[in-house]
Amino acid sequence: MTESEFRLLIDAGISSHAHFRNRWESMEEDDSLSVSGERSASILSELGERLNDNYPFFHPRYAGQMIKPPHPIAMAAYMMAMQINPNNHALDGGPATAKLELEVVGQIAKMFGYTDHLGHLTSSGTFANLEALWVARSIHPDKAIAYSPSAHYTHRRMCEVINARSMELDVTDLELLETELKKGSIGTLVVTIGTTGTGSVEPLHRILPLAKKYGVRIHADCAYGGFFTLLAHAPEPIIAPEPFLVLHECDSIVIDPHKHGLQPYGCGCVLFRDATVGKYYRHDSPYTYFTSKELHLGEISLECSRAGASAAALWATLKAFPLRADEGLGPILRKTRHAAVVWSELISSSRILIEYCKPDLDIVIYFPKTPVLSASRISAATERIFTTAMHRSESPLYLAAFAVPSSAMAKYSTDFVADIPVTKVLRSVLMKPEHEHFVTTIFREITAISGSIL
Repeated sequence: MTESEFRLLIDAGISSHAHFRNRWESMEEDDSLSVSGERSASILSELGERLNDNYPFFHPRYAGQMIKPPHPIAMAAYMMAMQINPNNHALDGGPATAKLELEVVGQIAKMFGYTDHLGHLTSSGTFANLEALWVARSIHPDKAIAYSPSAHYTHRRMCEVINARSMELDVTDLELLETELKKGSIGTLVVTIGTTGTGSVEPLHRILPLAKKYGVRIHADCAYGGFFTLLAHAPEPIIAPEPFLVLHECDSIVIDPHKHGLQPYGCGCVLFRDATVGKYYRHDSPYTYFTSKELHLGEISLECSRAGASAAALWATLKAFPLRADEGLGPILRKTRHAAVVWSELISSSRILIEYCKPDLDIVIYFPKTPVLSASRISAATERIFTTAMHRSESPLYLAAFAVPSSAMAKYSTDFVADIPVTKVLRSVLMKPEHEHFVTTIFREITAISGSIL
């Protein structure tokens, strides 16, 4: 979208709000709120200078963290609703945006294959996971919540917050998993569909039968990988579809629209397959829930105040990019996944870089092939490549680093020396569709930098 087209969207949003305000009698702004045009311009000019101290998250040269720019229609819709500033906690505070939220949550639930469900948007994936684990603890208060070592670090922290027993368990080791499940001490398993570090998809389709056998709940943390479910339903899926096709059998699911859903921060979503878990949220508020006897979103969420503008932005985005494999969001994800596939093919023939693991989604992990493969030398070379790429005077390249146990590196060479406990490797998140055609440039430049350092 061009700058002029975006300005037209913003102008249309401002005009719409003016029409909304004109439904009531005119009023004068109180003097205490007055800021002169000159001072406002000065403040925003200063802010513009401060905001220049940012990385180019919008550009394919940024392949660092999981930061994907929101689509202009999401930004315009957010701004449009933000002028009203609705609060989706209660219909008293956001009647229109609450309806929009129910619509988009229903669409996401349908994407996963849920029919009856209970769910809502949240301010983040972390808070969405907190709610899912809180319900899990409420159902099994005396049992543990288990998650793999590669699960997001906040699972452990959230278990501490809700005072739930927790344990780290390699859920991908099915023999070990069954041994632990037999003990009857685990109430809920967290299975990650797109780990934060490597983007790996844990084998949900193999874990589910064991969970059912021993009466254990499954919570699917799909914060990063959830939208790839669309590709799993394609006639010729570009990802391994099996874990995604059984998501509808999970007890709860979390997804982050502010990752692959083209949304501004923060927008998470939590879903429960069994709507009766709403009983755990039951509470009363003496000053809300009065304008309607319909369900207020605050009655099924832990958060209170929450921006209705997030629902408006997601609703508008899904109107423009429906949740389909063949149109809308699907083709965008296909490009990001293809970028990782191309990367994997390029690195397989490289003499300078080694692939740490095959990408399941669109995150690639790799490291420099140092003359002597040791944890300390690879870590030092990784740091130099990372720093050199980012600080080039022309065409800088923004990557990320990732710490892996040195014991996991031994598989690349029998001569590998684990002289320090952790090895630093390189990580690139190719989550923008523009990466599909830019990945060869990234690879060529990283190879050149690595060659000069090694």
